[in-house]
Amino acid sequence: MNHFLAGKWGKGLLLEYVLLEIMTVLLMRRDLAVATRVGQILLEAEELEFVPCSDFFALSMRKFVAQKNTRLSFVDSAIATVAENRSNGLLLSFDEEFRKLPNLRLGSVD
Repeated sequence: MNHFLAGKWGKGLLLEYVLLEIMTVLLMRRDLAVATRVGQILLEAEELEFVPCSDFFALSMRKFVAQKNTRLSFVDSAIATVAENRSNGLLLSFDEEFRKLPNLRLGSVD
C-alpha cells in the first residue's frame, strides 16, 4: 500500500463497475450514508482515476463469455480488460484467479 500511495505504479484505476459493487455492498451491510460517503471519497481521491466502463463493456463481455480455465465475475473480467488496455496488463490484486490470465502481470503488493 505504501508503494501505491507513493505513486510507484502511477494512479490506480477505479472502474465504474468496482465502484458500483463497493457502494452496493456498503448500502446492504451499512447504510446509504456510508455508501455515499465512501463513494465520494473514492471519486475524489488523488491516487485514483475513475474509469467509466461503457467503452469497455463489449470487450469485457467477450472476455467473460470466452473464459475457459477461470471463474471470473463480470466485474473481474472488466478489471482484466481495462488492465490489458490501460495499464499494459499491470494489475495489483490479491485475487489469484487473475494469475491464470496470460496477458496480465500481477504486481507485488508487499
